[in-house]
Amino acid sequence: MKNIIISILTFLLLLGCDNATSKGNANNDTRSIKKNEATKNPGKVKEIVVKRDAIQEESEQRPVRAKVKKIAGKRKLMQNLAAAKPAQPPVAQPAPADPSMNKQQPEHNTEDYNHIVENPFIKVSDDPLSTFSIDVDTASYANVRRFLNRNSMPPKDAVRLEEMINYFSYDYPAPNDDTPFSVSTEISSCPWNAKNRLARIGLKGKEISRDDKKFSNLVFLLDVSGSMNYGNKLPLLKKALKMLVENLGENDRVAIVVYAGAAGLVLPSTPCDNKQAIIESLDKLRAGGSTNGGQGIKLAYDVAIQNYIEGGINRVLLATDGDFNVGITDQGSLVRFIQEKAKSNVFLTVLGFGMGNYNDALLEQIANKGNGNYYYIDNVKEARKVLVEQVGGTLVTIAKDVKIQIEFNPLVVGSYRLIGYENRILRHQDFNDDTKDAGEIGAGHTVTALYEIVPKGKDSQGNVDDLKYQSKQPTQAAQSNEMMTVKLRYKQPEGDKSKLLTFPITDKGAKLKDASQDFVFSSAVASFGMLLRDSKYKGNMNYDFVLELAAESKGKDSYREEFVELVKKAQALNK
Repeated sequence: MKNIIISILTFLLLLGCDNATSKGNANNDTRSIKKNEATKNPGKVKEIVVKRDAIQEESEQRPVRAKVKKIAGKRKLMQNLAAAKPAQPPVAQPAPADPSMNKQQPEHNTEDYNHIVENPFIKVSDDPLSTFSIDVDTASYANVRRFLNRNSMPPKDAVRLEEMINYFSYDYPAPNDDTPFSVSTEISSCPWNAKNRLARIGLKGKEISRDDKKFSNLVFLLDVSGSMNYGNKLPLLKKALKMLVENLGENDRVAIVVYAGAAGLVLPSTPCDNKQAIIESLDKLRAGGSTNGGQGIKLAYDVAIQNYIEGGINRVLLATDGDFNVGITDQGSLVRFIQEKAKSNVFLTVLGFGMGNYNDALLEQIANKGNGNYYYIDNVKEARKVLVEQVGGTLVTIAKDVKIQIEFNPLVVGSYRLIGYENRILRHQDFNDDTKDAGEIGAGHTVTALYEIVPKGKDSQGNVDDLKYQSKQPTQAAQSNEMMTVKLRYKQPEGDKSKLLTFPITDKGAKLKDASQDFVFSSAVASFGMLLRDSKYKGNMNYDFVLELAAESKGKDSYREEFVELVKKAQALNK
């Protein structure tokens, strides 16, 4: 009997639903289709208004009409009869205005970092030369900060010591001649191994005033694929670039190229006396689709070359999480493609965003091969640092293909180790080869390189027999007591022929307590990086010692003060 009653009720209810539906179909010009979202938001309705050729979608908080409520009530009654138990009402969960702002991390972690094999100690008798390309990238430090601020230790391969050190500015003397940068050196005791010496080589790029800055031809190449649909990706990207636009002059120009499944020109090259058009174009961007980065890069360079300013600043700014999955997707092909485009004298800035699927390995290589610099933007403060406070160094290249070659004196140095720059090592013959690519220095940039040096007679690194066929007779220069000679090569931003600078250096035996604040702080940052990597070369360094070094050398620099707090976080996590 119960089953018969349920069947009759079901038939009557369905008949009532059909009648209610048929009464709402008459309308010549406009049709309103209402979708009941009671399971997500009871008592609300989403309305899609279709008017002739125009389609408009709106989400409104409106009461459900009486008939729709009645139908929903009958259906619920039918379900209750079938289940023979009362239904539980759903809990309302209103969606935020911009859901992507609340999404901070993809569900699965596929972040990619190049494996780093730390530079070893090298005996001067085996190889007295050390050759590498200069690097002013800072992405690694900001990325490490992101991990620590989320209460996790960074992957070891995310820690590039040179980028940690070069995140900070140092008080090196400015160049006082036509040379685009100055060179200064300092040698003192090594903090983590008192038996050794620590040598610092510092470069300071000349400053460019706002009035002297050349006109800019900028192309924003923006990743708007689905992987960018997180609050710390596309929304942060747009905020960052708006800061930059607000600080550009009326004679600067900006074009916007985007890529997802395909690439497109959102905004042709537009003078910055019309900043509103640029900002409105940024505001309209939404994320979705796959990631054809290769196609976007090609279009961006084409646009930059079409609007090339002779003698000006011509640069592509690539903003992405590096998750390329359509078109040119393998790292080797994409890097070679970028390397070829770099010959156009259009420089590159890479801005990395996000987490979870972040491809640091690819972005670092793109920047290295594209006459570029590489930054990681983890928050609005970092965006302001890179694109406002230090925008001259970010956009204005004062020297390109900068290479360093150190020759160590075998009568003074037993062995040496370059700290960091593992991905920038060059063959010795590359130093004099002007066809070999190297790094760039931006206006006002400071660049620091550190060497740990084992004095002659104290070298216990390795166990290699003495060489049989090489002469051990010291030259007259070796008897001068110089520790080393620093040589640098660089080209003008649009030049093809390099210039050579040479500086002989002598160790005067200074102790760490006599070293400059900048020397002590850079050694603290290097020490911190080695602890994060659990380096076998960290000696007797520990977090307390890092904090001691940093506290006495941080001064009133807010970024150095933040460094101290990060060391404390790492120390707590390490425990």
